[in-house]
Amino acid sequence: MSRYLKTADNDWYKQRIIGIILVVLICFAALFMRLFYLQVIKGEEFRRLSDNNSIRLQRIEAFRGIIFDRNKNMLVDNRPSFDVSIVVKDAQPVAQTLGRLSTFLSVSDEELLEKIAGQKGILAYKPVLLRQDIGRDSMAGIEVHKYDLPGIEVNVKSRRHYLFGQSAAHILGYLGEISANELDSGKYPGVRSGDLIGKAGVERSYDEYLRGRGGGRQVEVNATGQIMRVLKTVPSRPGRNVVLTIDQAVQMKAEELLAGVTGAAVAIDPNTGEVLAIASNPSFDQNRIVSGMTHEQWQAFVSDPLKPLTNRAVQGEYPPASTYKILTATAGLEEGLIDENTEYCCPGFYRFKGREYRCWKRGGHGCLSLVQAIAQSCDVYFYQVGQAVGVDRLAWYAKTFGLGTPTGVQLANESSGLIPTAAWKLKRTGEPWQEGETLSLAIGQGFNLVTPLQMAGMAAAVANGGIRYQPQLLKRIETAQGEVVFQTEPMVVGKVPISPRTLELIRQGLWEVVHSDTGTAKGARFFDLHISGKTGTAQVISRKDDEQEVEDESEIADHLKAHAWFVAYAPSDAPQIATAVVVENGEHGSSAATPIAREIIKSYLLKEQLQPVIVANKEPVAQP
Repeated sequence: MSRYLKTADNDWYKQRIIGIILVVLICFAALFMRLFYLQVIKGEEFRRLSDNNSIRLQRIEAFRGIIFDRNKNMLVDNRPSFDVSIVVKDAQPVAQTLGRLSTFLSVSDEELLEKIAGQKGILAYKPVLLRQDIGRDSMAGIEVHKYDLPGIEVNVKSRRHYLFGQSAAHILGYLGEISANELDSGKYPGVRSGDLIGKAGVERSYDEYLRGRGGGRQVEVNATGQIMRVLKTVPSRPGRNVVLTIDQAVQMKAEELLAGVTGAAVAIDPNTGEVLAIASNPSFDQNRIVSGMTHEQWQAFVSDPLKPLTNRAVQGEYPPASTYKILTATAGLEEGLIDENTEYCCPGFYRFKGREYRCWKRGGHGCLSLVQAIAQSCDVYFYQVGQAVGVDRLAWYAKTFGLGTPTGVQLANESSGLIPTAAWKLKRTGEPWQEGETLSLAIGQGFNLVTPLQMAGMAAAVANGGIRYQPQLLKRIETAQGEVVFQTEPMVVGKVPISPRTLELIRQGLWEVVHSDTGTAKGARFFDLHISGKTGTAQVISRKDDEQEVEDESEIADHLKAHAWFVAYAPSDAPQIATAVVVENGEHGSSAATPIAREIIKSYLLKEQLQPVIVANKEPVAQP
């Protein structure tokens, strides 16, 4: 009995095992048949469906912020640009597609093929830019024939547009593609290779505000790359708008006046430090850079001997010439070495240690007091004041006026200029300071170097009572809706140690420069508008004594002619604007720089609407 039960149990286990094996075999057979059906019978169809429908991510670029002047006049905005790209994966056969596309872009298909060849390593489904900023006719032709151009995309992007061409180019700057070093610096979060960033001017200084934040969208596309539907969108955030302190009317007037000459002009508000205009000539058109330049065009541009990319107002360094006499006079008065009654006699030269140092007026000025010496710009008078003050004290006062140090204006690569001392020369050349060199410094020659912006700051400090403000280009930052995000306030960076009496004498002398019959800037007069200022003529190179005797200055080569200066402020009794103008190789400040400064002042204060009014007991010497 037990043997029979044991045999029955074995048979039952065998049946169960065989059943399980059959079930497993049937499952595997079903899976195999299903895989065979999907991979072999339906494989081609599913491959086609996979190719025809794919998910891609597209970037949405942020609109860059707009730049305005102080009166909310638009200076820089964005315009639509139609850019053509190709997705190689969708454009098969590529050669045939590019051949058709070339007819609409008016370029050879070989040139388009080179664009793709230059993008080695890029993923096949990533767009490759073929042509930027095509015309509307080309865009329309491509859109009409888009079914014959698989893989070709026309994307509308915003492109920077500078409304006034070359105007304020050195202030506004321009955009350029981010470099590998900039990308690795970590200073540009959210920026990717190929993106544009500010490379100069305000575009660079406030790039983080102007740039905005990009967005993106997830789309489903078909085999030719056409969008079937949008799955998800993350909107972009436009950049902030920047409102500058400059007055575009004054800016354009300064640029108009500098046309045809090489030089710079600066205008600032002496009561706040706000920059009203910074003009540098020659200039450049930022729209040309934005539109794209070939390597050869760019090289020709940057190698131009006139250096149009250089902002002469903040990067140009020049001897200040007689405008520096403002500082020499201040130092002499504050050191107690001269007063308003101190007189020196000028026979046309000053003999010092066996050498004659000439005055610009060969016949001499006769005996002069300080105010008269400022008005007539007598070199001999200031030779003697400078000799009494000494090189190191002159340097000390120069630095209190902000010379020899960058002003801190929000523009990159500002020059510091040079204010020499005895120790500086010893370290630089290994030679001790010579007393005769102090005489040259006292009239703004020698080693002295300044920028026009620094000199405008000096004029502003005299105008406002000795306060030094940091020059401001930014007035405020706003959202696209006009909400103020940040607003600047006047920033005091120093106080010139100038007593009320010294200030009164300096101001009197600067008024006499323009309004005295013997002043050197009579050309700055304009009816009842009182302007105070100082002319200057800076020698480019030192001339030998026999060269100073040349009667006909036209015999001097143009590039060796003196630079012309004029610094000024107005109105004299309640200053609202301070200016500095330099004209390279302009020879005389009175004839080359003074009229420019006068017209800049008029454009700001009078808005070109002043009716002729004769100053009491004076004839107007300049016409509007």
